[in-house]
Amino acid sequence: MIDETNDSALKSWVETPHGSDFPIQNLPIGIFSVGDRRRRAGVAIGDFVLDLTGIADLLDEDWREDLSQPILNGWLARGNGAQHALRERLIELLGDERYRDDVEPQLIGQTEVRMHVPCLVGDYTDFYVGIHHATNVGKQFRPDNPLLPNYKYVPIGYHGRASSIRVSGEPVIRPSGQRKAPDADAPEYGPSRRLDYELELGIWIGRGNDLGSPIPVGEAARHIAGYCLLNDWSARDIQAWEYQPLGPFLSKSFMTSVSAWVVSQQALAPFRRPMPPRADGDPRPLPYLDNPADRESGALEIQLEAVLTSERMRQDGIAPHVLSRGSADAAMYWSAAQIVAHHTANGCNLLPGDLIGTGTLSTDSNNGLGSLLEISRGGKQPIALATGEMRSFLEDGDEITLRAWCEGETGLRIGFGECVGRVAGDR
Repeated sequence: MIDETNDSALKSWVETPHGSDFPIQNLPIGIFSVGDRRRRAGVAIGDFVLDLTGIADLLDEDWREDLSQPILNGWLARGNGAQHALRERLIELLGDERYRDDVEPQLIGQTEVRMHVPCLVGDYTDFYVGIHHATNVGKQFRPDNPLLPNYKYVPIGYHGRASSIRVSGEPVIRPSGQRKAPDADAPEYGPSRRLDYELELGIWIGRGNDLGSPIPVGEAARHIAGYCLLNDWSARDIQAWEYQPLGPFLSKSFMTSVSAWVVSQQALAPFRRPMPPRADGDPRPLPYLDNPADRESGALEIQLEAVLTSERMRQDGIAPHVLSRGSADAAMYWSAAQIVAHHTANGCNLLPGDLIGTGTLSTDSNNGLGSLLEISRGGKQPIALATGEMRSFLEDGDEITLRAWCEGETGLRIGFGECVGRVAGDR
C-alpha cells in the first residue's frame, strides 16, 4: 500500500538530477564492489551508491550480518517487513541534514563501482505471460490459431539455467548449436544466425516456501522481494529445431542478462493498476489463481524501452535505434502473484534469491514489440538503421539496452537502471 515513503514531496540532501532513476522514493538495493575490495550491499540514490556496510552503526543491529554479505539472499529472506523498515530508516538518513556528516563519506559514484548479480540464484524460471508476444509468435507458426488451448488457463513457463545469469554489461557470446533450414534434409551445427533479445521483467523471490506447501495467490506478494529488467537472449534458429517436444534448451541457456538493482514493491506501490480486463469469452482464472485484490491491483504501470546500437553507429556517434516502447500492464495476461502461485501450486519450493522472468512483454502496437522475431516478422521484414545497415536479427557488435521506469503525474520517476548486453561473437 502507498505510505509516507512514497510521498513525491520527499527530498534528499544528496543531489539527485531531475529525471534520475533513483530518487529517495526508490532506493533499490544491489551488490557492488570497488577495485579488488569484496562485494557488498549498496543502495542507489541519484548518481551514487550508498555503502550499507559503511553505515552499519546507523542501522538496526539485527540487520548487519545479512547486509554485510556479498549476496542478498539472507537479507531478502527476511521478507518485506525488514525491507520496508530499512527503507524507512534510509529515507530518514538521506533526508535529514543531521545525518549528512556521518552518511556522505559512504557515498560512491556509480561510475566508480562494478555491479554484480545481487543474489546467488539457485533456480531460474521464465514464463510466457505476454499475451501479445505469444499471439505474434504463434501467428508465425499457426496463423489461424496462434494461441494453444491451454494459454488462457495456465501460466506457461520453462525451467531456465541459473548458472548463466549475468549482470548488465557482461558480453554476450554468440551460441552454437544444431540448426535446420526449412528446406534442408538434416540439421547442421554452428553459431546461431538468428540471435535475438527478449524484453522482460524479472521477479526476485524473498521469503521462500516449504516443499509441498503452495503459496496462495493472495499471499504471493509477501514472497516477492522486488523487480528488475531481464533479457532472455534467444537463438531462434536453434530454438526452432529443438523446442519440440520439451521446449527451449540450448537456445536459451547460454545467457540471461539482468539489471543490477532490486526495485522494491513499496517503491512501485503508486503505480499498481487493475489487471487488464479479459476478452469476451476468455475463461475466468481457476480458483487457485483468482483473487479480488490481485484483480484490482495486480498490474504495474511500468514503461519499457529497448534500443539497439551497431558498432558502426557507435563509431559514427549516431543515436541508438529505438526498437520498442510499451507498458508492462498492457502486456501481461497473468500477474506476478499468479506466476508465483502457479509456480508453487504443485508444492514446488521457491528459495530466497530465486529469479522468475515474465516472458517477453509486447504490446498490441507495432511500436511495442519486445523481440526482433516479432519486429522483423521472423526475418521477413528487416529494419533499417540510420547507417543504412539492415537487421532481422543481431549481428556481432550489436548492443541492446533495456530500460524501465514508472512516472507519476508529479513527475516523480522510479527507474530500474539499464540492462545492457553487447554481442561479442562466437567462440
